[in-house]
Amino acid sequence: MSYTGKKFPNISVNAMNEMGDTFKINVLEEAQKNNKKVILFWYPKDFTFVCPTELHAFQAALPEFDKRNTLVIGASCDTAEVHFAWLSTPKDNGGIEGVTYPIIADSNRNLSNLLDILDITEQTYDEATGTLQLEGDNVTYRATYIIDEEGTVVHESVNHMPLGRNVSEFLRLIDAYTHVQEKGEVCPANWEEGKNAMKPNTKDTATYLAAHVN
Repeated sequence: MSYTGKKFPNISVNAMNEMGDTFKINVLEEAQKNNKKVILFWYPKDFTFVCPTELHAFQAALPEFDKRNTLVIGASCDTAEVHFAWLSTPKDNGGIEGVTYPIIADSNRNLSNLLDILDITEQTYDEATGTLQLEGDNVTYRATYIIDEEGTVVHESVNHMPLGRNVSEFLRLIDAYTHVQEKGEVCPANWEEGKNAMKPNTKDTATYLAAHVN
């Protein structure tokens, strides 16, 4: 199910911070009560390969997200205790020591199920045992959500497991949406901060195309 254009699910889940504290976090409320945008990025598993590169990349870009009034939240289906073990592991040993933003521990999969981002390829009911059998790892794909100050999802995307994300693209998207909010214009393909945008009408579109498209 796509949540683009809709409110993010109003659900509280466990999370871990860099101090080792487990707490409840509600992504929708974080956006609304702080009057900030939120970027929520899911990754498959702690102690793996592509995942730590992404967590460190988001950490390195944290000042840029702060400038854009945007909170960063990571998420996976690992437990809070496993998160803290990874947070306590140095980079040169494959860890994410130094990451300071909260990381959701959706070990009961309440939120990831609701978002429909789990790697489940097939579900079958086993009559002999009376249980539902799953095919797949039952961990999340690399899903990313940008949520505005009112709690509305303005961007969502999902990468397969081996494909790491480009953090700069999410900064560009946040810049573009902020421009839309502040100027009432729309942002064309490949738009970046400082470039021309368009009024949402046919005349302005034609003028833009004549000037910018070969």
